[in-house]
Amino acid sequence: MVELAEIFRLHGAAYQAQFAAGLLPSHRRAMQDIEDCRTAARGGHLYFCQQCQTERYSYHSCKNRHCPKCQNEQANLWLQSQQQLLLPTHYFLVTFTLPAALRPLARQNQQLVYNLLFRAAAAALLKLAQDPRFVGGLLGMVGVLHTWTRALHYHPHIHFLVTGGGLNKAGAWKAARPDFLVPVKALSRIFRAQFRDRLKATPLFSTLPAHLWRQDWVVHSKPVGSGAAACKYLAPYIFRVAISNNRILKLEADKVTFKYRESATGKSKRAILSVFEFIRRFLQHVLPARFVKVRYYGLLSPANRQLLARARRLLAKLPIRLTAAITAPAPVTNTLLCPHCGGPLSLRATLKPLLLRPP
Repeated sequence: MVELAEIFRLHGAAYQAQFAAGLLPSHRRAMQDIEDCRTAARGGHLYFCQQCQTERYSYHSCKNRHCPKCQNEQANLWLQSQQQLLLPTHYFLVTFTLPAALRPLARQNQQLVYNLLFRAAAAALLKLAQDPRFVGGLLGMVGVLHTWTRALHYHPHIHFLVTGGGLNKAGAWKAARPDFLVPVKALSRIFRAQFRDRLKATPLFSTLPAHLWRQDWVVHSKPVGSGAAACKYLAPYIFRVAISNNRILKLEADKVTFKYRESATGKSKRAILSVFEFIRRFLQHVLPARFVKVRYYGLLSPANRQLLARARRLLAKLPIRLTAAITAPAPVTNTLLCPHCGGPLSLRATLKPLLLRPP
């Protein structure tokens, strides 16, 4: 199986040499981390199995959030941390998509545009939900930024997991209908206005065409069941990277072939890209350093934990409780086992990181 790390080892230096002027520090760091992950460059430990008399090298992970080897175990940890935030109610998944005309601007100004996208989307949904015709209360929301399609195209959007109800100003719980939260057409217009008004405060606003603020913006909403089910639904969006190693089929004649599932039909497809185009598509999804891609609003905001506790107390008195507890992952044992015979491994040596490239 071809891995992303192997593609970077074979072609990363040439790519960086050719596109050095436009390569961000975060891109270089991601490429280096992924290339070095679980290799001698990271250091690690040498173990020995007395049962079959074999040695086993275990190298450290890079822990870069864009590395396909380092995100698999994070979803369970996040799910456990969400237990205290879950409410016994139904939930919705609401998705806000940045229009195609704004994507070049977003690619060149990621920190600014992604922040505006979060703020505008959250403000729009919280505002419309206060209307008594729909919810009439303060929602609980967790949002995650997602920037790619399955074919690695640039497509920034935010998924919000939203409580099916909220607290009104009198402190009472107001439930939304099980199949309807707010009207998406109205939400789309408010979202567009919120983004426009925030962008006006920046020099970027004057570079955009006026018709952008008259066209429809895409917002989608659907019910996703109880809190536990909804969290499990959202977790992959948080920890999935742009492409996993098992989707890369081959690297041949400086071309990368990978598989993806077409959203419209559900059919499996193959894409064949030049290796430089493949690297370019991957790197455009590397987020700015220290950018927070998961954010909490409304009842789930850290500033509103007292309101969240009140909502939980009110919902606990209702006859129907929809939220099941998240199943805890199996406990992890500290005993390492030999991959050959299953016997216990003992630590023989600590391995220092090796410098595999000039500083």
